[in-house]
Amino acid sequence: MKNKSIYILILFIMLLSNMQANKLKTEDSPYLLQHKDNPLNWYPWGDEAFEKAKKENKLIFLSIGYSTCHWCHVMEEESFENEKIASFINKHFVSIKVDREEMPHIDKYYQDVFILLHRRGGGWPLSLVLTPQGKVFFSATYIPSVPKYNFKGIVEVLGGVKDYYKNYKKDAEKQALLIEKTMQNPKNIKKIMLDLKVVDKYIKIIKHNFDYDEGGLGVSPKFPHAFMIEAMLDIYLINKDKDALDMSKRMLKAMANGGIYDQIEGGFYRYSVDEAWRIPHFEKMLYTNAELLSAYSKAYMITSDEFYKNVAKEIVLFVKERFVKDNLLYSASDADSLLGDEKEEGAYFVFKYNESYDYLKKNGIKNIDEALNYFNITKEGNFEDKATNPYLSGNDKPKNLEKLKSLFKKLRSSRSYPFIDKKILTSWNGLYIYSLLEASAINKEYLKDAIAHLDTLIESLYVKDVLYHQKIANKKPKVQALLEDYAFLIQALLKGYDLSLNKKYLTLATKLNKEMIKKFSTNDGLKMSENDFEIESSLNDGAYKSVLAVAIDNILKLSLLNDDLKLYALGSKLIDNVKFRLNENPSGMSYLLRTFLAFEKGYISLKANKDKLDEKWTNYPFFLRKENKDKLYLACKIKVCFAFSKDKEEIKALIEKEIN
Repeated sequence: MKNKSIYILILFIMLLSNMQANKLKTEDSPYLLQHKDNPLNWYPWGDEAFEKAKKENKLIFLSIGYSTCHWCHVMEEESFENEKIASFINKHFVSIKVDREEMPHIDKYYQDVFILLHRRGGGWPLSLVLTPQGKVFFSATYIPSVPKYNFKGIVEVLGGVKDYYKNYKKDAEKQALLIEKTMQNPKNIKKIMLDLKVVDKYIKIIKHNFDYDEGGLGVSPKFPHAFMIEAMLDIYLINKDKDALDMSKRMLKAMANGGIYDQIEGGFYRYSVDEAWRIPHFEKMLYTNAELLSAYSKAYMITSDEFYKNVAKEIVLFVKERFVKDNLLYSASDADSLLGDEKEEGAYFVFKYNESYDYLKKNGIKNIDEALNYFNITKEGNFEDKATNPYLSGNDKPKNLEKLKSLFKKLRSSRSYPFIDKKILTSWNGLYIYSLLEASAINKEYLKDAIAHLDTLIESLYVKDVLYHQKIANKKPKVQALLEDYAFLIQALLKGYDLSLNKKYLTLATKLNKEMIKKFSTNDGLKMSENDFEIESSLNDGAYKSVLAVAIDNILKLSLLNDDLKLYALGSKLIDNVKFRLNENPSGMSYLLRTFLAFEKGYISLKANKDKLDEKWTNYPFFLRKENKDKLYLACKIKVCFAFSKDKEEIKALIEKEIN
């Protein structure tokens, strides 16, 4: 009888648990699963939610975020886990939760809506209200649970939107229709002549906005903008623009010495909340570290300054320790970690003065004051509760620096490391693999690792001739690839071919590029996805470099490597279509500017036997290698081969003459 009662109790608990779980319980996304037990009745993006809204004539509350987003967690804890707030939203809205990493095309569309309505960038969490027919007419980012920070509380905000729609339904629907029409009709393409003077314009704008005191662009918050640095370094390699190099070096050193860089374990946080790079938002994203790895590697190749090489090395070590599993790469780690029973931002990463002093003393360190001064760990601190986020300010390195770092890391190990999103994204893996291949110029071991990553990524996400967007743990991939997956994987494949001259990478890049064009081509450009929710890919760099710019760059490379004039014509058309926009806003389109520079200057391919190509040939950033059976060296641009020779030094001289 007693066992029967226990069995009934277990069944009741299971039933209650199942009742509490909402429609997200069967999803794969780590972010959606974080919300599966919210009392708010979430739906994933899909027909069921939109049909329910129409049938019940309810407004739609759409919330977009991602698993390691600090303010997404705050909004969940304050509002989505609150029974009263959830009850209000459940009564008046159909609620949809979207993972921006799982569905970047949907996030991009609504971020653009936010910009349209507010004339400034949005972010995460993104909060929107749609009509029962699915047309957006209200947008916000974080909304507090109660009035604070000069914001209204969420019940007041959503209640006001609900009442507005009820009392002024025609006006709301008219506004929603106008937003939809505006989003469906991007700026008309204007054909203009554009030359390399746009590069001077670009540098002039960057110089005007550059912070010469602290490095970087503008005021807080400050982002790394690795794509801007990469563009400026390539500009320097082309025309020896000293300002481009100086700004790049200043920014790279300021960031690596600052608190946006983890001075103990390596790797960069997503951005800095202050102008001096000292206090970061403590998320670590794979894409941030991927793009900065490429930038620091390129800076070392240009300057031979060991500083940049060491930073690149530490990025690789961080990624390998925290993000690599079975040759695939995780997406991100959270800003928050447990401090007692509560999660606090930065809790794992920061140090208290007394705790640090005592720990170093306990471990036999004699130069404790020197160590704490080096990392700027003070009694006053620079973060919450008198804790310090370490940064460097020019003091000489302690001779026992590596031992000190090891001890500080051990001190951290007594704390809980932040949540890691173990989602495998094809696009972000491609980004990192490309950068690790770039970094192999400073450490040949990276080439072996990058090729292993690349082969595993292809094996895991390119299944039965279908490319997928993501993979969750041991589950089979389900979401088919978006434009960004094709673009970044093709870029990695082309770099893999360039360094290994293994033809399988060029063959697959060519095949995927054909698929990409077939799936995503529009009259004027390339769209982000091929499903029912279609939007044009952006020229602007965002969290990472423009996917469209990378896709165009890939097309230019492949047209030369395969002697494909039809493909080159497409690349030329795509460039032609974006010249007007590039001229309007070059500083917002750094990677497109770099792609335009490659188009104008021209990619060069050097063809020869494989054993003749195994060395560094030139600093020209638009240089490709291709295996050829001929005994001669043959140097080509699209439509023309301009030099040939049996002699290595002679062909080098002829290439340099063509470049200059």
